[in-house]
Amino acid sequence: MRIHYFRLYTVLLAFVLVGSPRLEAQVNTREHGGPGVADAFENPPRLVVGIVVDQMRYDYLTRFWDHYGKKGFKRLIGEGFLGKNHHFGYAPTSTGPGHASVYTGTTPSGHGIIGNNWYDKNTDSGVYCVGDPSKTSVGTTTNAGQYSPHRLMTTTITDQLRLHYQMRSKVISVAIKDRGAILPGGHTANAAYWFEGGASGDWISSSHYMDALPAWVQVFNASNLAELYMQLWKLSHKPETYVESGPDNVPYEGVFPGEAAPVFPHDLPALWAANGGYNLLKATPFGNSLTLDFALEALEKEGLGADEITDFLAISFSSTDYVGHIYGVNSKEIQDTYIRLDEELERLLKELDRSVGEGAYTVFLTADHGVSPVPAYLADAGIPAGYLYKSKMHERLGEFMSFTFGTTDLLKGFSNNQLFLDHDLMRNLELDPEDVRTQFAEELLKYDGIYMVYTSGQLRNGSFTEGIEAILKNGYNQKRSGDVILVPPPAYIEYSETGTSHGSPHIYDTHVPLIFYGKGVVPGSTVRKTYIRDIAPTLAVMLGIAFPNGSTGTAIGEVLE
Repeated sequence: MRIHYFRLYTVLLAFVLVGSPRLEAQVNTREHGGPGVADAFENPPRLVVGIVVDQMRYDYLTRFWDHYGKKGFKRLIGEGFLGKNHHFGYAPTSTGPGHASVYTGTTPSGHGIIGNNWYDKNTDSGVYCVGDPSKTSVGTTTNAGQYSPHRLMTTTITDQLRLHYQMRSKVISVAIKDRGAILPGGHTANAAYWFEGGASGDWISSSHYMDALPAWVQVFNASNLAELYMQLWKLSHKPETYVESGPDNVPYEGVFPGEAAPVFPHDLPALWAANGGYNLLKATPFGNSLTLDFALEALEKEGLGADEITDFLAISFSSTDYVGHIYGVNSKEIQDTYIRLDEELERLLKELDRSVGEGAYTVFLTADHGVSPVPAYLADAGIPAGYLYKSKMHERLGEFMSFTFGTTDLLKGFSNNQLFLDHDLMRNLELDPEDVRTQFAEELLKYDGIYMVYTSGQLRNGSFTEGIEAILKNGYNQKRSGDVILVPPPAYIEYSETGTSHGSPHIYDTHVPLIFYGKGVVPGSTVRKTYIRDIAPTLAVMLGIAFPNGSTGTAIGEVLE
């Protein structure tokens, strides 16, 4: 009897001290935030696929929805999470800063990629965001591989993944554009590859990553797959079904050299010589197809997602940007490009299901920036819009400087709507820098095509939480940005009067899609405002790894299990 009492006592004591499995689960839920957290740490996705669609406005999801199949965008959104109010919280909105911000979890103020190109105050010269003459090309005899991420001032989510697993995690990054491959890969990627185009049609890299192309890349290049895409570009569906875009032949669209009008079909073989050989593919949907072909080859040959250590495949679809620049938002060319991109997404998901396993991978999709409607089209529709003519502005500024300061040499550089002033000359002339900046700002506000002007002092010292001022401050880097920052009016761009561009702090350039799909993602949506800088922190929480070291974003709780 005493033995029975002792056994009962020990059982009760164990229950109190340790707890039943159910009680233990309840305690863990309270302490750690919900069921599935421990499982997420112990069983992270085997592969993360980051997709950046270059120049994708949010409304390309909704406008072209009826033309999408069930297994591309619709699968991602229907089974995943959609951010409906997702924005770039900075300007300039362009490719280099966009890719850097997605992967660093911060803005140009932190990561330092303030444009695709910018005036460098230290060298008194223009620089390219990934240009690096200290590196050598790999896979080509040209200088098309002399690039690296050395100007990126912080780590990326891909860097943190590599660090977390003691460099055992594999990171491969692929894009038509060099900057679209290099910046997502971060400093420590196993490889970044981009498309040289020209006469070769090869995928190349940099000595930052390797001494020679892997055998599988050499085999891929030798296959001349790019040549198969030099074909007739015709509409995927009947022209009359493209009711979401304008007429095919309008004066607002650019043309390929060698074409008389911007109309389908586009005969790529006939346009080859006049358009830089394989460079022509970049400005067609087939550039995206070739990108995915190469990415899937990397997936297989590098064994991504083949074990329990999380790998990362970064894919940037660049051709959407080239097409958009030439033809604009309202063109049948851009609509057909997105219809075909939807098919490529279906192909990607199907292969991920097969090779990694459905439920074993995570995908996110966003853009690096939006894009403006063609101003000439808006103007003809009676909407305020127009073009910036910087040559006229420079002429007037020369007269202003001569009259006000007795010299025309104060302006040293102009890039990304920023003026860079000569600080040595200001000291020699005993001029107060902020006073000079203010006088420039007051002068520029008088010019047509200028909406707002801010000085660097205003951005450094001001505290802004919303509006264009906050967007500009987030894009302002103290070491690299200029002295005076200009903002054009809405729907005003510096570009040709056909096609369109981007870069502003206005809503059409900042509002882009955000989709999360797969392992660790709670299906649903939000209309709460989220930001590009929130993507990397969300991934970090999902993967249980450290945030990128310059991160200023906030994890999107609605996405996470």
